[in-house]
Amino acid sequence: MQTDQSEATIQNLDLQKEAPVDYAGLLSFLQGVEDVIIKELNKNWRSHAFDDFEVNWVDQNETVVFGFHLFQVSCLHSLSYPEAQDQKLQVTSISWNATGSVVACSYGRLDDGDWSTEKSYVCTWNLDRRGLNPKRPDLVVDVPSSVMCLAFHPSQPSLIVGGLYSGEVLIWDTSRIEDPLIWRTGMTDDTHTDPVYQRTRGETAVGVTSLSFSCFDPSVFIIGVEGGYSLKCSTAVETAAVPRTGSSVPLKAPAQFAFSPHGGPVYCVSCSPFHRNLFLSGGTDGHVHLHSMLQAQPLISLQLSKKYLFSVRWSPVRPLVFAAATGEGEVQLFDFGKSSQKPAVSIKQASAQTPVYCIEFNFKQPQLLAAGDASGMLKIWQLSSDFIQQGPREMNHLEQLANEVAD
Repeated sequence: MQTDQSEATIQNLDLQKEAPVDYAGLLSFLQGVEDVIIKELNKNWRSHAFDDFEVNWVDQNETVVFGFHLFQVSCLHSLSYPEAQDQKLQVTSISWNATGSVVACSYGRLDDGDWSTEKSYVCTWNLDRRGLNPKRPDLVVDVPSSVMCLAFHPSQPSLIVGGLYSGEVLIWDTSRIEDPLIWRTGMTDDTHTDPVYQRTRGETAVGVTSLSFSCFDPSVFIIGVEGGYSLKCSTAVETAAVPRTGSSVPLKAPAQFAFSPHGGPVYCVSCSPFHRNLFLSGGTDGHVHLHSMLQAQPLISLQLSKKYLFSVRWSPVRPLVFAAATGEGEVQLFDFGKSSQKPAVSIKQASAQTPVYCIEFNFKQPQLLAAGDASGMLKIWQLSSDFIQQGPREMNHLEQLANEVAD
């Protein structure tokens, strides 16, 4: 029987090899599409889309298998400004513009040093620009003091604002190459005189280190303070603060509720774009807390690092996903839908002695995540579809998290 089956198989293969070909039909098809193909080939020949394109044979993909799901992260760009790196300046803040095509970073210092007199920079790169040079920003703005924070205008893609170590706030128009500075606060009794923004809670001044507005109520915001607390605040309060000497602007005390503290200063807070009561906080104790605005104790507390946590951000498209930047040179991506204890991916951005200071998701191109570190490097990471495609019951899962009662 086995011999007969083998002979039958061979005969079948021979029949497949000798199957007749309709040469006349094939010729007719090729003649029918010839003009279209020639037209497209000529169009490609004249195109400059791949001018200056250099093939990168180095595989930069970092693939991590978690459970039965495959999470993939790849480094698209490693951007830097050599002059800033020569001065050993660090990337202190990142922002994407309103179109999602331009990324900006500020340079300064977050460690010890004479920040007050040190020159720094704001740099921008258009990632859609042909011939992008990762070591040559499209725009470089010289700034007389260390830039501590940076943000593009939410709807006008060329406007960007920066806060300086000196206390000044500056606005630049990146479309004005020769003289982009269009406004500055100057130094008066009514402007900041310290790099740490000061507010008052009752009669006690607190050093504010981070701030995030609610996506659902524009009057509500969360602040992180040097004392380790996160505070729920409101711009609608009428409570007057202790007046500052020489100030002509009436100050208010916006704090309404204090949450259980971290073991050190809170460096980052992030309000959920999918739930009005949820926010994340991270600090020098290496922990990230998931909080409900309705109770003091955190719903979840995770130790992500043995060093500081400098930044935490919710995903703009996945309700259960967030990213965190650690003092150990890592960017960690969490998915509460897979685990509430372990990161889905830990990306090694820099060496263990090089903290990652800032991270920002791209709201227009959610597969892109930017991260800046103490070496002066700005890396653009591309996330796989697992990180950007919302699951069918993801909002239900988020609601369950929000409704949990802390121990």
